[in-house]
Amino acid sequence: MEPSNTFFTIAWRGDCVEMLDQRKLPLEESYVKLYSAQEVAGAISDMVIRGAPAIGVAAAMGIALGLKQSQAKDIEQLEKEFLNLYELLLYTRPTAVNLRWALDRMKLKFKSLSNRSVASVSAQMEREAMAVYQEDVEINRKMGQQGKKFILEGAQVLTYCNTGALATAGYGTALGVIRAAFEEGKSFEVFVSETRPYLQGLRLTSWELHKEGIPQTVITDNMAASLMAQKKIDAIFVGADRIARNGDTANKIGTYALAVLGHFHKIPFYVVAPTSTIDQACSSGQHIPIEERRREEIMVIQGHKMGLDDVAVYNPSFDVTPAQLISAIVTEKGVVEKPDEEKIAKLM
Repeated sequence: MEPSNTFFTIAWRGDCVEMLDQRKLPLEESYVKLYSAQEVAGAISDMVIRGAPAIGVAAAMGIALGLKQSQAKDIEQLEKEFLNLYELLLYTRPTAVNLRWALDRMKLKFKSLSNRSVASVSAQMEREAMAVYQEDVEINRKMGQQGKKFILEGAQVLTYCNTGALATAGYGTALGVIRAAFEEGKSFEVFVSETRPYLQGLRLTSWELHKEGIPQTVITDNMAASLMAQKKIDAIFVGADRIARNGDTANKIGTYALAVLGHFHKIPFYVVAPTSTIDQACSSGQHIPIEERRREEIMVIQGHKMGLDDVAVYNPSFDVTPAQLISAIVTEKGVVEKPDEEKIAKLM
């Protein structure tokens, strides 16, 4: 089910969780083995693995790993350990709602097993984590089929951040739509925006497209407006880390700017995300928590210091695009064009 035979993003190994270390791409392809839930939490926080669906899968596997290693003698003790694992993993990345969604799913499963033995519960929770993994790949393929119609023959499309197999259990969200259109035989070109400050477009999306043989051109973020003015962009595809119930969408910092540019130049702007990314408890983008990350991610690039030590740095990891700038939200359940609260409620 994985998009390529040459790499995988995350895998369950029974005694550990194995991840491709995305911090080292594209210059080095190396994997890390994580032998505890604490190590899985650290990998999520440190962006060994990133992308909203992928960290949801990682959190589910972290729970399963922690319970499998438990020395609890009874269900009451195991539940206390489960709740500690839940809290540990929940606060690793605050914006991506898929993380909480996966943990809440594991919590519901645990509660349904409360009358079983410790060993039985542990085994069932491992199976549930693997179900989260497998379902994510299937959902991504469905989104690809739902969204590929928006990529026309000969089109030039712009994508941002990384929304491919690296950001999911496999195949991808926005990049999954691009992959599905390519697999159908369509001829088109992808403009890959580098995505400062962490360079997920340059380092990760370009690497994935290169492996798949999909034609691409890498640009710096500040070139997008010029390309749009020259009518060299026909559509914009992005992912999402959280979608409020009114359609406001949090995604990698810089997404909002692209949406504004696309609106001005009358270029359709598509968000591709599973329904697990829709937070029905969140009324609008104003209530989405925005993670702020370390100053070093701006001031240091691949180990090279680029800025001064004694200046202030502001590093929000996400911004919010208002629903009125979004042409459509593509999910596994269908496409919501010109999204609003009523349409999203109907979808859900």
